[in-house]
Amino acid sequence: MKKIRRTRFAPSPTGYMHVGNLRSALYTWLIAKSKDGKFILRIEDTDQERIVEGAVQIIYDTLSACHLQHDEGPDIGGPYGPYVQSERLAMYKPYAERLVQEGKAYRCFCAKEDAEVFDEEEPDQVLFGYNRHCRNLSEEEIAKNLAEGKPYVIRQKMPLEGKTGFHDIVYGEIVVDNAELEDQILLKSDGFPTYNFANVIDDHEMGITHVVRGSEYLSSTPKYNLLYEALGFAIPEYVHLPLILGTDGRKLSKRHGATSFQDLVAEGYLVDAIINYMAFLGWSPGEDTREIFSLEELREIFDERRISKAPAVFDYEKLAWYNAHYIKEMLREDFENYLRPASDAFFGEQDYDFSVLCDILQSRIQTRAELPEMLAFFKETTAYTKDLFYNKKQKLDPELSALILSKVLEATKSLADFSKEALRAMFKALGEEYAWKTGQVMTPPRLALSGQNVTPGGTTEIMLILGKEESLTRMEKALELLNA
Repeated sequence: MKKIRRTRFAPSPTGYMHVGNLRSALYTWLIAKSKDGKFILRIEDTDQERIVEGAVQIIYDTLSACHLQHDEGPDIGGPYGPYVQSERLAMYKPYAERLVQEGKAYRCFCAKEDAEVFDEEEPDQVLFGYNRHCRNLSEEEIAKNLAEGKPYVIRQKMPLEGKTGFHDIVYGEIVVDNAELEDQILLKSDGFPTYNFANVIDDHEMGITHVVRGSEYLSSTPKYNLLYEALGFAIPEYVHLPLILGTDGRKLSKRHGATSFQDLVAEGYLVDAIINYMAFLGWSPGEDTREIFSLEELREIFDERRISKAPAVFDYEKLAWYNAHYIKEMLREDFENYLRPASDAFFGEQDYDFSVLCDILQSRIQTRAELPEMLAFFKETTAYTKDLFYNKKQKLDPELSALILSKVLEATKSLADFSKEALRAMFKALGEEYAWKTGQVMTPPRLALSGQNVTPGGTTEIMLILGKEESLTRMEKALELLNA
């Protein structure tokens, strides 16, 4: 009978969902779901000092928003609960005590400052973490320390010779010298398990078949495996994910821009775009050259063997490219709901034609965060000179531009119906009457209205958004400049 894949996403509730954590969640979900397996959510909250209030809800909300539905977890239960580590504390100590009884672990009574190994030539330099002082204490010494109430941790006895290796689906064979491995702490003096120990116990208890985590854990995985072996547990498959770097080659951080899912959404990135882009941060679909995939399409083709060893570079320009694609594909109603908060915030009390704004922006913007810069001229044009009205392509100079602008101004004033259809008919009529090409008759008023060469939308759309009165005011001001 084929074993069902079971993967787990086990975040700590320490704040917002970093993009690295989100990619881990996505890959963990895909590894399970690509084989019709189970995706489990477990909250690792044993580091009580780092817990942030409300962070668990952020985890729920993020997974829900990204459609990464878990099959078991704290909020929905399951056959292997509880799914919060702090609620599983009673499970860890018996395993640690069993290892002590079997001679595979020991009680360490050392204070931290007494446990470190220092360089003889440089007494202030710590060589490695623990000198194994308590590893071979006699039964009498142990009993005496316990009778005196001395606090202790439980450490695993690591082999002092030989090597420990394992196979990783991404990185292949990894081997380390056992002499480099510290006798790791399993149970802290407060009774809480260490991260490594709790992970191994929980993954075994929950039947996890594939452990997915960052490549920074490669060096510590041999310690996990020695613990699995000491406990007599089956070792899971490992999938270590490459680091995510900024475009400068350094580890992704706030200096590069938004680094959490919440921040990206606040900046106007769509969930589908984020997920699509995240999938390519360290993975490729092989011979399939497409870049646009829905989550369901990713699920159908995902193969963890195509995850790269090389660090992935988080490129905000590429993410913006994905976002622009998904914006173009949005239903009009959805785009209006997406744009409305940003456009209302930009225009404030100023009247504007929201429908026309949507017409010109849906095919042009990458995120709604671009609005303030892109639409700045709607509030106030920057200072410009007659030189703006030179246009070689349209065979325009300030003199011809002044003539065209005067005719457009005169025709606009006489319009009773200030609508898209009426404006287009007006420009068409002017072009035919004076033998001006469309580009010629449209360019001078657009320059006058915006004060810039490149604008989102054409002359008609800009006039509709500004309104008749403001359009006339701006064209009159430009004509005064051109005639001066």
